[in-house]
Amino acid sequence: MHAWEQIQLTIEFIEEHLGEEISIRELADLACLSPFYYQRLFGRLVKKPVAEYIRLRRMAKAMDALLQKDRRILDIAVELGFSSHEHFTRTFKSTFGMTPEEYRSNPGPLNRMTKPELMLKYTLVDEGVPLITDGIVLEIHRRQVKEPIVYTGLEKKMPVRFMCGLGTESGVDPLDTLWRDFHDGKAAAGGVFGEEELGVAYPCDEKDFFLYFAGARASTDVTSCGYKKWELPKGEYIVCDFEAEDFEALVMDVLYKAEQYLYNVWLPRHNLVTEPFCAERYASHSPETKKMEVWLKVAEPN
Repeated sequence: MHAWEQIQLTIEFIEEHLGEEISIRELADLACLSPFYYQRLFGRLVKKPVAEYIRLRRMAKAMDALLQKDRRILDIAVELGFSSHEHFTRTFKSTFGMTPEEYRSNPGPLNRMTKPELMLKYTLVDEGVPLITDGIVLEIHRRQVKEPIVYTGLEKKMPVRFMCGLGTESGVDPLDTLWRDFHDGKAAAGGVFGEEELGVAYPCDEKDFFLYFAGARASTDVTSCGYKKWELPKGEYIVCDFEAEDFEALVMDVLYKAEQYLYNVWLPRHNLVTEPFCAERYASHSPETKKMEVWLKVAEPN
């Protein structure tokens, strides 16, 4: 068994026992490692200490449970292994910046610690061959864009640390507001915008920031109304399409894992370099969507 497989075993165990007391010794024994080496290996592969990972996964589960408004918050706290309502509230607020009651009354997308699928770091698939792991089905292929495609939408400057923390850090998702603003404007525009939507992350002139664009193809020029244009250049693209059980899992979990797989495994193993932007294509960036694509343009040779 590979080392990553030993750690994945314990990740699955943690997921099934989040409401119970979980000891380092128990996890180390499951991985057939000493507690010292287990913690070192876990931190190296998961990028979090074991105890912090368990806490953040409990908070991720708490988010889902709080949406069930017929359940008492105390019952949710006890189910996730907390000794009191107060302890649960303190932990939730320190993680997400709001109390469980505040989140329940005004729920919205939150960044959260995702359950790692370490196989994605060590498995290489050919083009056109689906890669299937727990909760994820993804496939990579190439496409040619013969003419530039112009999209119209809204743009927001974001700190680079936001991208670095996806899948591992917790807090409010600042891009949710941008997409909501675009959808409000799209509805008011009376059919100007098409259904297919595009989100793009690309470099910013300001250090430690990047720009994010949310938009769609428009039938008329509406830049005078405060919208910006973004052009998908012609050329060869590496396209990764994938799906998830629901929209929240798609954009808060699987998107992060697919991008990590592309940038850290698939592209380096194929000796490919891409242009410094990442495009996300959706049939619609809406709660009904369960499938999307990531488009990366192959860099032209110098």
